[in-house]
Amino acid sequence: MNTGDLLREVKSKAQAWLEGNYDAETKKQIRKLLDSNEKELIESFYRDLEFGTGGLRGIMGAGTNRMNIYTVGMATQGLSNHLKKQFSDVSQIKVAVAHDSRNNSRLFAETSANIFSANGFKVYLFDDVRPTPELSFAIRYFRCQSGIVITASHNPKEYNGYKAYWDDGGQIIAPHDKLIIKEVQKIKSISEVSFDAKPENIEIIGKEFDDIYTDQITTLSLSPEVIKRQSELKIVFTPIHGTGGRLVPLALKKFGFKNVINVPEQDEPDGNFPTVHSPNPEEQAALSMAIKKATETDADIVMATDPDADRVGVAVRDYRGEFIILNGNQTAALLIYYLLSKWSEKKKLTGKEYIVKTIVTTELLACIATHFKVDCFDVLTGFKYIADVIKHFEGRKTFIGGGEESYGYLAGDFVRDKDAIISCALIAETAAWSKDQGKSMFAMLLEIYKEFGFFKEKLISLVRKGKTGQEEIQQMMKDFRTKPPVTINNAKVTEVIDYLSDDSIRRVNEKNKGIKIPKADVLQLMTEDGSKISIRPSGTEPKIKFYFGVKEELNDLSEYERVNKLLDAKIEDIIRDLKIK
Repeated sequence: MNTGDLLREVKSKAQAWLEGNYDAETKKQIRKLLDSNEKELIESFYRDLEFGTGGLRGIMGAGTNRMNIYTVGMATQGLSNHLKKQFSDVSQIKVAVAHDSRNNSRLFAETSANIFSANGFKVYLFDDVRPTPELSFAIRYFRCQSGIVITASHNPKEYNGYKAYWDDGGQIIAPHDKLIIKEVQKIKSISEVSFDAKPENIEIIGKEFDDIYTDQITTLSLSPEVIKRQSELKIVFTPIHGTGGRLVPLALKKFGFKNVINVPEQDEPDGNFPTVHSPNPEEQAALSMAIKKATETDADIVMATDPDADRVGVAVRDYRGEFIILNGNQTAALLIYYLLSKWSEKKKLTGKEYIVKTIVTTELLACIATHFKVDCFDVLTGFKYIADVIKHFEGRKTFIGGGEESYGYLAGDFVRDKDAIISCALIAETAAWSKDQGKSMFAMLLEIYKEFGFFKEKLISLVRKGKTGQEEIQQMMKDFRTKPPVTINNAKVTEVIDYLSDDSIRRVNEKNKGIKIPKADVLQLMTEDGSKISIRPSGTEPKIKFYFGVKEELNDLSEYERVNKLLDAKIEDIIRDLKIK
């Protein structure tokens, strides 16, 4: 379609909104776009915001390609129609609704709750901002058939999103994801959406539920006697203007930690995230205020959660006493090592325990699990697949913990999504356990490297926006798939795993002890020197992601700097060899 045809189609769609049953403010925004911003008009209307396997995510504003009460409403009606078909034998379908601190999140949550209620459902609506994992817990606690949370996770402030969950508390997966998408696509007009609420069907959930949730979290503590000795551990915590501001300190207090230091400028929920460029705890800039506070107060550890409090970033002191930010793989390794060590020490390991990680997460977790004779299962990127493994083994095997390199972790099975409230409590307990042995968290990490191998990882995300960007990403995947390298950085490629290939999937599932990985647009290249390169398009952003994992032995702790530089150089050599830029 040429530019002229596209503009005519976009203007026709915009005119339909002006003539339709839309609110006055929305029509005002559309008129402004028609009058003075052709480029933004096209971006707002050139397509319908896609309800994908992870729900909705997009920039907020008027238009078919934007997050607004109408696109949210059509998604909610489509989900409602699917629920009616799947649970036709249930007298009253129940759903839970939560939201984060982003602009318009409350509006979108109330809109969704009203539509669910209009469809005859019982709705449990939280009274204010809540972490995403508490929504997962609520679905299970109230025995709901589904639930949603309004959040765009750690995306910039212009974005919002809509994530859907099933009756196990995990995010929607096959076959329901595709079936819901079909139901949403069937809705062609907002006239098909039941906006008229039935208030009697909506129950508001308040702070009393937070105690139920955090009391359950305290059952995961493995070292209460250690915390008693280390109760004054200095913890700096920031929610970065998100939903963790009340519940993380509450959980830490219930665990027994008495010295939690806040960052006042970042305590209050605020969808504009005024003190950071991006509320992403993976980025050093987002933790800068907390690290400054930790330096001033001589703290032991820094923890920061993202807006919906399902991810956590951690900073610890290195051997020089300076704060460094751990990456997601390092935090996962420390947490899993602590959990398995304590389970072993308490003689709780029976041979029926397991952990789960994603295929792009460090292989160090698998090595730790092997050492403790605990199964380690691999799944595709996305915590919904970890939740599915927990569901698969329910009543037969015990889930100890799991994680992904993108800063999401979970212990216990009463939540079925990554949980930064649980993670913060157990990471603090790990820090106390290390300190009780006279070690820092960093020293503990180096000992793990010495015992299991020094694994190092790096992620590069190439942003390619718009239609041409999408085509470029598809071409890159095609090129790697059809012409994979024979060697990488002078090391022979020993295996190419194409997760769209039946043969590759069969081989992976055989190694994965029966847990089946579905097909996905992911490639992995394994080399004879133990390097692992994973390539995948992002499912939620206009990016293609390259994950690099390399390994060397660390025979003596004094060799840390040398081996660390060696691994950095190795990764950079691989990047150059693959011509990634």
